[in-house]
Amino acid sequence: MLPIANLNIRNVYDNAAEFFSLHSPTWSLAAQASDSSVASSPSTTRSAVPDSSPRECAPLRERLDAACHSPTSSLAGLSPFSMRRELDVTKRELAKSQAEVSRLEERCKMLEKTLKETRDMLRARDAELERMRRDKEKERMLAERRRSDVGPQYQPLVPSRDLHSRHSSLDMRSINGHMNGRSTPTDHHERALFLAGSEEERARIRSTEVYMTRTDSWSGAQVLQAVHDINSEILQFAASATEICTFDRDSRPSSSRSVQAMHDTSSRLGQNLARVLSNRDHSQDPILVQLALQGCVSVCITRALTSFCMGFPSKSDTMLFQIYSRIALAEPQPTSSKWRALAHRHLHNIHPQLADHAINDLCDTILRWSADIFIIAGCLSYENGATSSKDGLRLRFGEQVRRIAKAVTRLARVTREEIMSTCFDVIAVNQNDVFDSNGMSDAFGDYVASHGAILATTELGLRCTTRLRGSEPLEEHDDVTLEQRMILQPKVVLESVLDVLDPR
Repeated sequence: MLPIANLNIRNVYDNAAEFFSLHSPTWSLAAQASDSSVASSPSTTRSAVPDSSPRECAPLRERLDAACHSPTSSLAGLSPFSMRRELDVTKRELAKSQAEVSRLEERCKMLEKTLKETRDMLRARDAELERMRRDKEKERMLAERRRSDVGPQYQPLVPSRDLHSRHSSLDMRSINGHMNGRSTPTDHHERALFLAGSEEERARIRSTEVYMTRTDSWSGAQVLQAVHDINSEILQFAASATEICTFDRDSRPSSSRSVQAMHDTSSRLGQNLARVLSNRDHSQDPILVQLALQGCVSVCITRALTSFCMGFPSKSDTMLFQIYSRIALAEPQPTSSKWRALAHRHLHNIHPQLADHAINDLCDTILRWSADIFIIAGCLSYENGATSSKDGLRLRFGEQVRRIAKAVTRLARVTREEIMSTCFDVIAVNQNDVFDSNGMSDAFGDYVASHGAILATTELGLRCTTRLRGSEPLEEHDDVTLEQRMILQPKVVLESVLDVLDPR
């Protein structure tokens, strides 16, 4: 009876030890101590206990003892209360992390849904734009085919409206012929006609694609900023040149040079401005001389920009400008813009020195006209000793004037080669025009009521002209619809400025 009782008690002990060791790691130390005391007791009869139970429980005890006695274990020095508290903290952090993960997953799903909807919307828009482009090209091709006057040898051998039906019938005949093992001469002839017609259609499309683009390399805001920069450069030059001058009303020469300067300035800028400059004393306040210089440079720039290609000989340039004006009225906007761009680009390729010639010519014109203004205004000399002649101006302000000329030449090339959707024109007001507040602005309108004749244009304006007619070419009797928008109004000086300078 004793060995069997010892065996049952030992099994209960082992099971209890295993249970407490799994649920309370700190108990293993006491269990180990009691186990060792039982093992060392002489009253315990070990020979009656089977060898299988210790062998099965030994690995578990060894693992638990190793975990508890390890110096890196976090369970060695914790009580059950501390372990429960850490467990609660860990559960709360885990719940927070799971809630955060769920929130981020919902946000990610929402962003993916929004991205998908945006992508679908963009694809639909691109498809619609592509469809509209193809429809416009097809209408353009049909209109050109109806209005073309080429000879019969260049006409399409197969009309476009019958192209699909002829193609279908030709394919059916070819299939039947191959199925029957024979091919008739009529089939070969019709196939040749169809291939010739389709090749001509493709050639027509390729030849017109280059003229149907409306892509602009520069935006309207960039062109407007370029005009503002040129106006700023003109103001700096006029102010700098006037500031360092000395004027004497009684020292105006009566030589032929002075008479010629008066005559030239009257023809360029108007008799009103020339009369005001010659009759007033500018020794105390040379503001009118500065305004006259601004008007002089503005007129020089607008005259240079009215040409088709700056620096090109005037006779040939006039012919090119007339051709372009006719094309602009008779053809769609992309066609005339593309012709203008190609002609302007190839002129510069044929004559590589054309841009430098245009810059030098504009600089010489500005300096010559400015010297005439200083002569009739009674300018003696500059502070550095240079005279008020063209050479003296070139010596003192040559680089500044050349910078203006380069900016104007660059703007001319951009507006003629880089913009296809419209036509930009830099404008100044003619001295013979009547003041109109809708098309121009008074530079001194905030100080005095606007009245009198126009003396000069002090700041350049910008106008945009677009042909709104459909894509079909015009007949001789058709009307042309042009849209003109004043993007920047030119600033002018009226005779009312004299009331500000000479208050009563």
